[in-house]
Amino acid sequence: MGFTIEQECPQCGAPIDLDETDHLILCPYCHVKNYLFARDYFRLLLPHKAPDHDIIYAPYIRMKGEVYLCKGASIRHSIVDVTHQGSGSKQLPVSLGIRPQAMKMRFATPEVPGTFLQCTLSPSDVLTTMNKRTSVFSPGKLFHRAYIGETFSLIYQPLFVHDNRVYDAVINRPLAQLPDSEDVFPPAKDAHPKWNITFMATLCPQCGWNLEGERDSVVLTCGNCDTAWEASEAHFTPVAFGVVSGRGDNINYLPFWKITARDEGLGINTYGDFIRVTKQPAVMQSGLSNTALSFWIPAFKIRPKIFLRLAKQMTILQRDWTMEERIPKKTLYPVTLPHSEAIQSLNVTLASAVMTRSKFFPLLPDVNFTVIQSHLVYLPFRAVGNDMIEEHLNICINKNTLKYGHYL
Repeated sequence: MGFTIEQECPQCGAPIDLDETDHLILCPYCHVKNYLFARDYFRLLLPHKAPDHDIIYAPYIRMKGEVYLCKGASIRHSIVDVTHQGSGSKQLPVSLGIRPQAMKMRFATPEVPGTFLQCTLSPSDVLTTMNKRTSVFSPGKLFHRAYIGETFSLIYQPLFVHDNRVYDAVINRPLAQLPDSEDVFPPAKDAHPKWNITFMATLCPQCGWNLEGERDSVVLTCGNCDTAWEASEAHFTPVAFGVVSGRGDNINYLPFWKITARDEGLGINTYGDFIRVTKQPAVMQSGLSNTALSFWIPAFKIRPKIFLRLAKQMTILQRDWTMEERIPKKTLYPVTLPHSEAIQSLNVTLASAVMTRSKFFPLLPDVNFTVIQSHLVYLPFRAVGNDMIEEHLNICINKNTLKYGHYL
C-alpha cells in the first residue's frame, strides 16, 4: 500500500498530490513538467498538531520491494513493506505501522523548523533485519537471496516534550515518561538539515524537445531526436536502447533490459552454456549457441511470480532480433524498474530456469555474474482482450497485472 505526498509546484506554487512512486510531476494549473530527483532517498515528514511546541523529528527507515529466496529446492518470493525506527531510542515504537499510508506527508527541507534526530540505522542494517525475517518463508538451506526493486525512504515522526513526557505530535498523546534530568534522546541532533530535492526540467539534453514518460517512469524518451534518458546525479544521462518493430494497429511496446553478462565461477558465458547448465529442452536459433549470454529482464515492476516467469521465458526463448534506434509513435509502456535493480535478478533468473534445482542450487553461491553490457529493448505486444501477447514469442501478460505493478 502506497502513501501520498503534498508538494507545491516549483513553477507556480500550486498544490500537487504525489504518489510515492511518482518521479515525473505535471502541475494541473501551469502544466509544467518536472522530474523529481534525490541523491540518496526521499525524506518525508508526518504532519503534526502541536504548533505551540518545539518539534523533534524521529527518523524511521522505510523499505519496500520484492524478496526472492532460493531455498531447499524451490524459489520463494514475497512483497515486503516495513518501517523501522532509526534513532535507537528506547522510548519510541519500533515501527510506524500503517500511519504513513493513512495521512499525507511532505518532503523534509531546510526550511522546516524543528530538531531532527540523527538516523543511526543504515539501509544495509534494515536489509540485515529483513534477512532474518524472510529466512522463515520456507524450509531448507538458503542458497541465494535477492531484493529486486527495493526503495528506501526516511520518514520522520514528529514529537515534543512536555512535563517530562514524550508526546506523539500527530495525535498529541504521551508516548513515554522521562526520568528527571534525562535528555530526551541521547543520539546527536541536527537542527538545520541540508537536504534538498531537485526538480529537473524535462527537456531533452540533446535537442531541447520535451521528454515524455509517465508519472512513475525512471527512463524518459524524446520522440524528436529518438533518444532515451535516465536521471543520475541531478542530470539526465543517455540510455542505449533498441526497438523490435511490430505490425498492426493495436501494438504496445513493453520495455526489457537486455543484460549481457559473464560468470567465471561455473563458466556460464554463452547462451549455449546457459542451456547446458539449466538443461532446458530449447531449440536454439541458428548461430545463437556461441553468442554471449544475455538475460532479458522486465524493465517494469510487476508481481514477483509474473516477473520471474517473464524473465525466465524471455531469456530462454530469446532471439537475435533486428532492432531500430527510434522511438515508436505507438504506446510505450513506462520503464519503472531501474537498470541497477534488474541486475540483482540475474542469479534468480538463472535459478528459475534450472530443471534439476536440487542438484544445481548448492552451486548458486559460486555464481558471480559480471555485467558486460546493458541495453533497453522495446518489444511489441499485441492487445487481445484482457491480455498482451508478444508478437514473436507468444508470451502473454494479463493487463490487470500490469496495472497493479504501478503500485509496487
